[in-house]
Amino acid sequence: MILGDDPVANHRNLQDLLDTQPPGKLELPPGNHRLAEGLRVPGGWTVRGASAENTWLISESRTGHPVLHVLGSEVAISDLGLRPAPSDPGEHGGDRGTGLTVGEYLYPGEPQWISAVEVHRVHVDHGPLRTANAIGVMGAVRDVVLHDVLVTGGYTGVAVHWGAAGADVSSIVGPTYHPHRLTVSDLRVRDATEGFYLSSVHDVRVTGACLHDVEMGFRLLPGDNTNRFVSSSEDVGARIVVSDVCVRWSGPRYAVRIAGWGRSEVDGVVTVLAYRDCEVRDCRIAGAGSGDSWSPVLVEQAPGVALRELTVTTGNTCIHS
Repeated sequence: MILGDDPVANHRNLQDLLDTQPPGKLELPPGNHRLAEGLRVPGGWTVRGASAENTWLISESRTGHPVLHVLGSEVAISDLGLRPAPSDPGEHGGDRGTGLTVGEYLYPGEPQWISAVEVHRVHVDHGPLRTANAIGVMGAVRDVVLHDVLVTGGYTGVAVHWGAAGADVSSIVGPTYHPHRLTVSDLRVRDATEGFYLSSVHDVRVTGACLHDVEMGFRLLPGDNTNRFVSSSEDVGARIVVSDVCVRWSGPRYAVRIAGWGRSEVDGVVTVLAYRDCEVRDCRIAGAGSGDSWSPVLVEQAPGVALRELTVTTGNTCIHS
């Protein structure tokens, strides 16, 4: 694939190839490749560069579309740098303005599940921007692997969030869709607002993360509707393990938050998610809050989450295992 200096032509040529050719391998050469708009990646495609530090896709779009938006199963993304254009998608736009999003937050009707997605050796660079996430795993998504991922800048490094049928967050009618069978390993986040969060998920494992110079390390959340609209076949809040995480933080509130309660924006009802077989273990937390009231670890109505071997220091040095 030959890419040039015209971002409109680059986008058109790449998107046409992804849309019109049988699924295969899209191999991008080294260089800084500017795109007028983000790319939609259908099922079956492998998209890879030469390495995450010398093959860059750079979006110039201000529409908030991800640089790469995975919308089908059996997709592999590797050896790429992704640089989103500046955007401010707002509180409920976690799947927008990202370098990479797998799935979606809101659906007009019942979606097809996306599965078997692998992301390896990817660098998302937001620069000084702090208003959009770097990687989003949203909604009807399962069997996803994220390994050897570097995030610099942005709001949340990896945002894992439930999705739902509805026009917006205040008019969800259900059902809801909850990411599961997700593995995140060797995640490094630098100079972002937050390292990662997991919202209303199950069967997720995060291991070997290094989150430095962040306001928050990570959060385990129930989602604002917890599991009110989920089908009975889901097992939301079960079998979540976060282990071997190093956090160096300096935010106003907490390094780690584990919460079981959520307030619905549909009707204001507060519900509590019963976590089961979940644990946070072997985490090293360094730093101190900058606000009047702060805590290294904040736990709110989450008795089903076991905490084991957490080390907290008030210095700036994160103790590695």
